[in-house]
Amino acid sequence: MESSHALDVFAALSQGTRLDTFRLLMEHEPQGLPAGEIARRLDVPQNTMSTHLAILARAGLIESERHSRSIVYRAVVDRVREIASFLVQDCCGGRAELCAPLIAEFTPCCAPADRRPEAG
Repeated sequence: MESSHALDVFAALSQGTRLDTFRLLMEHEPQGLPAGEIARRLDVPQNTMSTHLAILARAGLIESERHSRSIVYRAVVDRVREIASFLVQDCCGGRAELCAPLIAEFTPCCAPADRRPEAG
């Protein structure tokens, strides 16, 4: 990922409603949510939400698909991978043991259901 693309992603996520929107869509991967449902859950007027969704889409963080009369939005998980890789590409000067805690931080949320740690 080029620095200019990373800056687009960070700019899109640097506003509270857009960050909340993106996190909500990540939570509802892979099915996504209709625009009206996103606006309702975040208590944001639909016209304001449309603006936020457009900014996130231009940054490549979300995509939309028409389903009958509604537009369903989904997070672009590959973009999350790209931005995370961009942030840590030179992590720890190639010393994998120093990056292990960072990698472990992502493992519980992405592990198959039968390997996830028990909530306690």
